[in-house]
Amino acid sequence: MFEDARVYLSIYIITFLIGFPDALLAFCCCIRKIRSKPIPIDIFMLNLVISDLIFLIFLPLKMKEAADNMIWKMPYILCPIHLFTFFLPIYSSCLFLAGISAERYVCVAFPVKYRSPRRITFTILISVAMWMLVIGIAAMSYKAVYIDFEAENITDPQSCHSNFINRQLKDLLTMRLIAAVFYFCIPLIICCFCYINAIRILLKLPLIGRHRKLRSIGLALGTLLVFAICFAPYNVSHIVGYIMYEDPKWRLKVLMLTTLNTCFDLIIFYCISWEMRRAFVVCVESFYHFYDCLNQFCCCFNESAQSNNAQM
Repeated sequence: MFEDARVYLSIYIITFLIGFPDALLAFCCCIRKIRSKPIPIDIFMLNLVISDLIFLIFLPLKMKEAADNMIWKMPYILCPIHLFTFFLPIYSSCLFLAGISAERYVCVAFPVKYRSPRRITFTILISVAMWMLVIGIAAMSYKAVYIDFEAENITDPQSCHSNFINRQLKDLLTMRLIAAVFYFCIPLIICCFCYINAIRILLKLPLIGRHRKLRSIGLALGTLLVFAICFAPYNVSHIVGYIMYEDPKWRLKVLMLTTLNTCFDLIIFYCISWEMRRAFVVCVESFYHFYDCLNQFCCCFNESAQSNNAQM
């Protein structure tokens, strides 16, 4: 377990260092775009960014758990808060990725209807409904594990969300199966349908620029990459656990992969937002400029040191 905990901690740290600056940058770009001239896809993108930020802000709790060799040494009241903020973004991300794919398809297939001002209000209502659905499944899981059995003091204080008795496991496995079907499988089907049809339509339009077609393909591939690497193994563990009526031993390993979601979302932000692409270019140019300045400083310092040594 100790070696696994070190791997978990390394992945969490890398995810935080990469994902948090990118999410903050994407959040600023979304706010700026929505204030100026919003379109429906910007609303879904903003909600996806908020979902990532919720996850990243509370990720240090997961780091502390991994640093303690997967033993919960923090106040136990933080355990349900940590679980809520860790698992909620997993399912909200799937729903908002499906919303982005649907908006992309509508934009390509029905461009006139897509520009209707009422679609912004419609998209906001859909986003609120998605958050309510995600909070609902999280609340039901919390009730099944904690509230219904709180009086029996079943949960191990040295672990967070593990070592369940049969009654707990039965309710929890049912919740996980529902989540796998409605919060992963259905959004994945929606994404595949929308992106396949959107790309097929774009490839038939000669007036659409090559860069726009490539961005659409990149958006589709980035979304499928998130589903395949980050979410698919974890939701497969739900289905396997329900069939085998047990917690798969490899579940914690695939759960770790879900944290990479915030890193891969950078591909989606880059393909959707022109502001994000411009900000990314500025950041890269600033990095290279800083590197050149640092390199020149080191060269000057070495030359000065060699000159002083020669004089001595």
